[in-house]
Amino acid sequence: MSTIGHFVDGKRVAGSSERRADVFDPATGRRTGQVELACAADVARAVEAAERAARAWRDTSLAKRTAVLFAFRELVNARRDRLAQVVTAEHGKVLADAAGEVQRGLEVIEYACGIPSALRGGFSENVSTEVDSYSLRQPLGVVAVISPFNFPVMVPLWFVPVAVACGNAVVLKPSEKDPSAALLLAEWFAEAGLPDGVLNMVNGDKEAVDALLDHPGVKAVSFVGSTPVARYVHQRGSLAGKRVQALGGAKNHMVVLPDADLDLTADAAVNAGFGSAGERCMAISALVAVEPVADALVAKIAERMAGLRTGDGRRGCDMGPLVTAAHAAKVRSYVESGIAAGAVPVVDGRDVTPDGEAEGFWLGPTLFDHVTPQMSIYTDEIFGPVLSVVRVGSYDEAVDLVNANPYGNGTAIFTNDGGAARRYQHEVEVGMVGINVPIPVPMAYYSFGGWKASLFGDLHAHGADGVAFFTRGKVVTSRWLDPRHGGVNLGFPTQT
Repeated sequence: MSTIGHFVDGKRVAGSSERRADVFDPATGRRTGQVELACAADVARAVEAAERAARAWRDTSLAKRTAVLFAFRELVNARRDRLAQVVTAEHGKVLADAAGEVQRGLEVIEYACGIPSALRGGFSENVSTEVDSYSLRQPLGVVAVISPFNFPVMVPLWFVPVAVACGNAVVLKPSEKDPSAALLLAEWFAEAGLPDGVLNMVNGDKEAVDALLDHPGVKAVSFVGSTPVARYVHQRGSLAGKRVQALGGAKNHMVVLPDADLDLTADAAVNAGFGSAGERCMAISALVAVEPVADALVAKIAERMAGLRTGDGRRGCDMGPLVTAAHAAKVRSYVESGIAAGAVPVVDGRDVTPDGEAEGFWLGPTLFDHVTPQMSIYTDEIFGPVLSVVRVGSYDEAVDLVNANPYGNGTAIFTNDGGAARRYQHEVEVGMVGINVPIPVPMAYYSFGGWKASLFGDLHAHGADGVAFFTRGKVVTSRWLDPRHGGVNLGFPTQT
């Protein structure tokens, strides 16, 4: 039984707290290890190491910083299969999905390798007589990253490479449910040449989160998780004077217009609804069918679901288990609630026969039809393999439904009408929009983030927003001494 500790000042360390949490293999239900849960003293030790390292790292040249990032990129790329296996073993997603997660993380590393271009400032000569002005972006110091269980590689890599490239030191707190992948990333960063203390990792739960939010040495916090916790992190961190970006939950809608290609749409709905067992903040969980397409579309989706294999992600299955027994039970309760509320269970995932051990945390793909906006399976973020079909009579009704939802993370429209698609991208109140693309996660050089209750803070992850979040601007106005400009003048400075 392995014990997973922390990573501080360039090495694995044990914590001072005696609290532990179990780590499971979701496909077998067996406990595979225990993770140490940090107390405030453990967090303080990591922050102090980061503060010491930040002073030298911020003065390290961009050339040396990018050399470290390039070396880290090569290590992750060479060991991507190993990383995917670790993700599958602790999270449960199938190996192909875990490999895709690693690839998306690599894209952010590659973006961070170009940080010299992203950090370029502006320069204006002679803004006044022989006076120049120019802008700089400088690191914040120590920043914290709090990442969720559903993407134990990709989400840390949304933030850490950009923060480090900008000259910050980082304290990472991954999910205690699947911490091993983050620990590997920290060790590989050190192997790539990152100085000790620039990246530290503490495992933990709310106690560690609160310690990071309260510690005066932490200047900024990046968080991904549920909306209630995101709101809490934003409020508590902001009250402590920190810069906070807290990405919350989602209820992502796929709007299907009558002219859509229903075969391609059905493929997309299955892929987006049940990939990673629905444990994605960008999963499609509400399919809005604009009549008269619902009957045909539901039949096509059900036909495709019949061919899905649910089971151990190491056996070539299509969908794996849920992350914990408690979460599987919670998602099952939503299925029961949907039936009790009158939704029609076209495919009931509770009946699945998994290709895996009976003790695994199983629930098969589930499809509901005739869902109404009042049902909990529509209003709540289920975070599981449950797809709800809501029938509407018109495009306008579909847009009103999406815009009335408190979440605004991602959405998609499926249509062959370019005018309707252009109108939808303009009118919909959602941060990321796909046109015939079910999961519109942007590339690393654009930024990831939603609107409304899906984001607390005003800057998104990675891309230009990520660089802006992890730096602060400074404007310098300079004039070199020239005897022609001597003399005393108490008037307000003007441009002359």
